[in-house]
Amino acid sequence: MTAATGLELADALTHTAKRIRRAALHRLAPLGLTPAQGRALHVIAAADGTLRPGGLADRLHIAPRSATSVVDALESRGLVTRAPAPDDRRATVLHITAAGTAMLTASREAREAVATDYFTALTDTDRATLLALLAKAEAAHAPDSEFTRKPGDHPHSHKHGHGHGHHH
Repeated sequence: MTAATGLELADALTHTAKRIRRAALHRLAPLGLTPAQGRALHVIAAADGTLRPGGLADRLHIAPRSATSVVDALESRGLVTRAPAPDDRRATVLHITAAGTAMLTASREAREAVATDYFTALTDTDRATLLALLAKAEAAHAPDSEFTRKPGDHPHSHKHGHGHGHHH
């Protein structure tokens, strides 16, 4: 067997990512949650009531008015609430509701089902090896990315000032 070229690996990963994304979108459709709303809900939940709308825009790398639209949609569905910031009553912080937490759980379960189904042909060892190899390649390019962090590391403590992407 000949060694795979970088282009072959990149093409295989791109194809895999697209297939998983399509399957996830199909599985998430009944929840009525767009990918942007899902990412926003995840970030709002992780911030635990300390995030302002501008901070959400920064973390999602979107325009503030786009973040407002996403929050409006989540709020209209009862998944998120806005409240005055405890340290500055003129500012607003975002809170996930019980319904939002349930939606996040349903979304995570749908994405997990898609991933489990996609990788079903791989053994536990295969999956561990694949993850380790992808983390090794990623670490060479983004030492502080969410992909290479250890579980338990805080996702928003950036020692190097690098941005971070959410590829859910």
